[in-house]
Amino acid sequence: MNYSLKQLRVFVAIARHGSFSRAGEAIGLTQSAVSHSVKELEAEIGVRLLDRTTREVLLTDAGRRLANRVERLLDELQASLLDARSFGVQRSGTVRVASSQTISAHLMPQCIAAGEQQYPDIRILLRDQAQQWVLNSIRNAEVDFGIVVDPVQAIDLDCEPILHEPFLLLCRDDHPFADLPQVHWSALSGSRLVLQDYASGSRQLIDSALRQQGVEAEVVQEIGHPATLFPMVAAGIGISIFPALALPLPQGGQLRVKRLQPEIHRALMLVRRKNRSLSPAAEAVWQVVREQAALLQQQRQQRSAG
Repeated sequence: MNYSLKQLRVFVAIARHGSFSRAGEAIGLTQSAVSHSVKELEAEIGVRLLDRTTREVLLTDAGRRLANRVERLLDELQASLLDARSFGVQRSGTVRVASSQTISAHLMPQCIAAGEQQYPDIRILLRDQAQQWVLNSIRNAEVDFGIVVDPVQAIDLDCEPILHEPFLLLCRDDHPFADLPQVHWSALSGSRLVLQDYASGSRQLIDSALRQQGVEAEVVQEIGHPATLFPMVAAGIGISIFPALALPLPQGGQLRVKRLQPEIHRALMLVRRKNRSLSPAAEAVWQVVREQAALLQQQRQQRSAG
């Protein structure tokens, strides 16, 4: 059957008001349009629904039976549409976000705090994972979105850069590099390096930078958690290359941070599944992360300028 929702609404309006003219006034149609709509509906279902006289409009038995059912269905449909509209604009519920360890430790706390302050009805749950697991969680819809280190080789994901930060050198205060205002990458040749392993999104970028700068160095330790870099270097095992996001250094240590020249950056990316809409709550948290990253970038630029 090829009947329309409009025809059903017109029919129910006639049943409620007992008149073509009053039904038309109620739903904003002319009397002739109301009459035409009902005739089309009767022709489509093959049953007379109304008995028309010059003075009144009466429902047939079939019309009365249909009106009772359709009226309830239309009310339910209207309620469902209003509920969907309400859900589509509400900013409440739980938002799940995945990020790698350095991002989780040094960017997400302020994002969660800002999100809770701006949207008290949204609960943000953080999943702290290695980068590859972050990407898997996004693909499997286990989280709403994630934050990772670029490059992301994934045509099935939408990526948005939110923060660019330089790689820095970490050494002990008794190391020859400690007294230099900055260190050239080429000076790292022959050094013993303590680096994060390949579960980190930064490791491939660091390897690429070392190759581009012609650095031949020995990687003596590959560690999983970024916080382990600090005690490794403090113990004299080697020097390290790490992202600026991992600052500040632990208090009370004997470590120094030096700028590397030329300056080589990594980009942090907001990532979500391609062609999939975020819920209003997740969209709000996505915007919070973007704003906090921009604020962090601005603060660093101001410190560098000062």
